[in-house]
Amino acid sequence: MARVVLFELNSQHPEQAAAFYSSVFGWKIGEPHWDYRTVTTGGDEKPGIDGGISLGPADYPHGIRVTIEVDSIDESLARAVEHGAKIVREKMEFDEFYLAYLVDPVGLGIGLIQNKK
Repeated sequence: MARVVLFELNSQHPEQAAAFYSSVFGWKIGEPHWDYRTVTTGGDEKPGIDGGISLGPADYPHGIRVTIEVDSIDESLARAVEHGAKIVREKMEFDEFYLAYLVDPVGLGIGLIQNKK
């Protein structure tokens, strides 16, 4: 079963968003790296779902997107398209994982991540 492993808050004002979530909820916000700030929402005693705050790209300028961990990003993308999803960003390769973005049949943006093992 695929599971939600992180979230992204996309904004055209990521600095303001980071200040808000840090001040209101006590989230730990990392320094920007490629217009992306890591977010920690829990600790050892009470873990949370971590994520990031990002400068929203043209294809997703603002909103919240969950990222789902899958065993095979290629198979999951193919199944998603078969069931009505549209790929927004094809599979991208990073040092430790692959990442892709899509929009489901009702218009919700989601991410898929496959860790390299």
